[in-house]
Amino acid sequence: MIDSLKKNKILCLQAILMGFLPLLCATVFCAMQGGSIGQVYLPNSEWNDELFYFKQVESMLEYGYPQGYYGFNESHALKLSFAAWSPVLVWPWLVLGKLFGWTVMSPIYYNILLVMLTMAGFVLIVRPTWKQLGLLTILFCTYTPFTRYMMCGMPEIICFCMLIFYFAVLVKHLEMPGCRKLIWLVVLAAVMTLMRPYLILFLLYPLGCMVLEKKWKGGLVSVGILGVVAMVYWSINHYLSAEYFTPLFKTQWLEPFFKGQFGEGFKGILVNLYYNGSNFKNLLIEGFYSGIYQGIIFAGYMAMLVLLAFQCVVEFFKKKKKQSFLYGYLAFSFFAMLIAVLLMYKVMEGSRHLLTFMAVGIFAVALMETRYYKKAMFLSALCVFLYYIQGMKVPELQVCFTTEERVSQLAYWEEVFEEKLEVDTENVPSYDNVVIWVLDDAVGQERVATDWQVLYELPVGFGISCCYDEYVIDNFETLQSKYITVPTGGVIAQMCEEAGRVLVGSDEECSFYMLREK
Repeated sequence: MIDSLKKNKILCLQAILMGFLPLLCATVFCAMQGGSIGQVYLPNSEWNDELFYFKQVESMLEYGYPQGYYGFNESHALKLSFAAWSPVLVWPWLVLGKLFGWTVMSPIYYNILLVMLTMAGFVLIVRPTWKQLGLLTILFCTYTPFTRYMMCGMPEIICFCMLIFYFAVLVKHLEMPGCRKLIWLVVLAAVMTLMRPYLILFLLYPLGCMVLEKKWKGGLVSVGILGVVAMVYWSINHYLSAEYFTPLFKTQWLEPFFKGQFGEGFKGILVNLYYNGSNFKNLLIEGFYSGIYQGIIFAGYMAMLVLLAFQCVVEFFKKKKKQSFLYGYLAFSFFAMLIAVLLMYKVMEGSRHLLTFMAVGIFAVALMETRYYKKAMFLSALCVFLYYIQGMKVPELQVCFTTEERVSQLAYWEEVFEEKLEVDTENVPSYDNVVIWVLDDAVGQERVATDWQVLYELPVGFGISCCYDEYVIDNFETLQSKYITVPTGGVIAQMCEEAGRVLVGSDEECSFYMLREK
């Protein structure tokens, strides 16, 4: 009993120490860039997806769902009013928002808290050695995307945490199989699939275990689980998601197979892999030389893939079947995701989706039992080069701090919106609660982006429809949304003036008009 108590004390100490590591990293990362965690300011970010996530969560906490439509070129979901991404993505923010409230700093604080809980939970579940914890600390600190995504309003951290918990339970299940662990793996993988469909790769293991253990009964259960997950995902995507400007996934390469032209289909796959793979390789090389964001992600991803595959082979020859399977399964998932990016995403945009896999790769490499821990030290040195030395040149890895100019601007718009805008809560969702955000417009001889950050101050419940200027110009007289925000002095602003639209507010950067009374 005394030995057990001592061990538990040590385990609790380890969990506490690792739990505070994300907070320490966030503090140091911000200090290195001349600020503090409290000075991080979402409205100063250029990542416009953050605006949609923030305002949708705000509306869900207040009303259950946005009272105006979120969409693109005035598209909207068949049911309710969410944008193109699954609302399941932000479920931890909703839980924490209900408990502690929702402000412009909430995503940052909640992201840090989620990673802290994940680090502590990983230690309590896996029980790594002190050496493994030391390696994990080094790798976590050097892989700065962990810290950068804690300091933003994107839900990537939620995906990171979910997959790390999954990995922890997977490690324990391989050590000592059990029904309870298997259920947890199914639940975690199912939720992750509803968040990001490619994470279905991690549903394969628990379903495969069911088939091996229960034979045909397990097969039936597995098929049933897959069917339910697929149906729920399809329902969310079909009914609750607005149509994006372009399809979120490239599926043209599948068309020959539906027509029975299998030869053409396989040829198309090879052609796509060749050309997109060449683009991938060029970006990866450029990441080493110039520090382009996508390139440094690709370089780190490929390094992890090679390390996992190599360790799988090493463990196999050591006759450590469970460890070999663990690293082989992760290597397979990394490779399958790489193929999915090359076939189904634009290579430049698909890079962000690799980060979730890389997050769990950090934990997997830290657990590798290798002589002198060469693989972990190599990866940490690579991360230092890619994400610190080269990363200093990358705007995407820079934290956005508050500025007097932005605070002053938003204070003006907060006053304008409070005075002149009001959410209509009858017959919702409604276009009466929608603001068109024109991406950019011609101002003189230049293309000027709309200063969309002012929309953070919209009244709670409003929806936002992101539109191309061509769409607005072509459909100006028949636009359904009640409001519009555009660059000041641009073509659309002039159209609004000439048509007698009511100017709600204006500054040097953007103007906000009412398109109709009702």
